[in-house]
Amino acid sequence: MARAGLTAERLTQAGAEMADEVGFDKVTVAALARHFGVKDASLYSHLKNSQDLKTRIALLALSELADRVAAALAGRAGKDALEAFANAYRDYAREHPGRYAAAQLRLDPEAAAASAGARHAGMTRAILRGYDLTEPDQTHAVRLLGSVFHGYISLESGGSFSHSAPGTEETWARVLDALDALLRNWPAP
Repeated sequence: MARAGLTAERLTQAGAEMADEVGFDKVTVAALARHFGVKDASLYSHLKNSQDLKTRIALLALSELADRVAAALAGRAGKDALEAFANAYRDYAREHPGRYAAAQLRLDPEAAAASAGARHAGMTRAILRGYDLTEPDQTHAVRLLGSVFHGYISLESGGSFSHSAPGTEETWARVLDALDALLRNWPAP
């Protein structure tokens, strides 16, 4: 019998907290069972397996991140919106490194369709409306922004920029300035 009070939601939240503490790759049903002081089998009434747990954490992270970005974007346009969007992603990754890693999990099509992924794409496209891009350039720009933000965040969190000056804050500001300039002067095909 499962321990009273354990639910899929509580396990997902605990798994997300564990991911932030020890890394998303170390989150398993067995590790979560040890955390709660129960046998692995008692969690299987709430979770199918470790992949189900990881998917739930990814969905939670995507939703939290979308809520944070939406709040940051409210009432902003142009470069101000670009900076708010980028900073919300970067701040979330710094505060929740395991959850941010979870948000990168490749989801099966059904889970992806039910996720906040569409909200992320919609918010990115909303930012780009301020730059007057049409298709297919808008799709190219969505991919560019995602690549630059994720790449910078990943390199920074891995310590790749900690060995030299200038500081990462100055570089981040320059990266956002460069993206804004590029989006304003998007090259013709």
